[in-house]
Amino acid sequence: MALDMTDQPEGARYRARHERMRALGWTLLGLVLLGLSTAVGSLITDQIAAEEAFLGARPCADAEAVRGTEDCLRTIRATVLSAQGAKSGPKGVDVFRVRLQAPVPAPADQPFDLRSNGDLAHLVKPGGEVEVTVWRDVRVSVRQGGTSETLPGLPDEATMYVGLALVFVWSTVLAFIAAFGSARRARCHATGRPVTPRVGFGWAKGLAIVVVPLAVSYLSLTIWDAWTAAAMTVAIWALIAFPATFAALRWDRDQ
Repeated sequence: MALDMTDQPEGARYRARHERMRALGWTLLGLVLLGLSTAVGSLITDQIAAEEAFLGARPCADAEAVRGTEDCLRTIRATVLSAQGAKSGPKGVDVFRVRLQAPVPAPADQPFDLRSNGDLAHLVKPGGEVEVTVWRDVRVSVRQGGTSETLPGLPDEATMYVGLALVFVWSTVLAFIAAFGSARRARCHATGRPVTPRVGFGWAKGLAIVVVPLAVSYLSLTIWDAWTAAAMTVAIWALIAFPATFAALRWDRDQ
């Protein structure tokens, strides 16, 4: 089939214009992701500071407990008003919900959920006395006799913020790389130079950007504390992300 040379310049101009629009779109997306990564990153320091304060907290002295000093562990003794099975969350998870008899200082005045199959679920009864350990406005644990259970919501999730920030940071980098590639292809189309193929980006690669840093952050918070966990999250993620990205680029180029 003979090539129609009269259509080639118009087609090249169209492809150049199309690539410039793609470059603009990737740049705008990169700026949005940069803003999100900055916003999430700004929360990390406060989260780690709260975690370090919690890890360093000691039981309150009697005078401190009366004043409600925030950075010590207060013990609130109260009588159980009700204790029964319940459903929690949108998925209807089975929990053992406990309410304490008023008057009870905050935050122990709000109902709290224990594990439905935990030891306390078989011990706590209405009319019985329990001890609730509180730090700042966080309920730390519940004890009855020699049995205790740690409650969810403790300040130990700083590395999850690190993982989320890494998701946005790496997505930002890839968006700007894509913008640069589109701009370069636009120049190639406009000048008639050979065009470098676009690297494919399927669901598997997109999912890896989200799953890997969050999985690493969860692993880190189970092993290390505070800044150490945050630093190890970044280090382990980088050891995975950079070689994997390089390999993916090389694999696409070799196809």
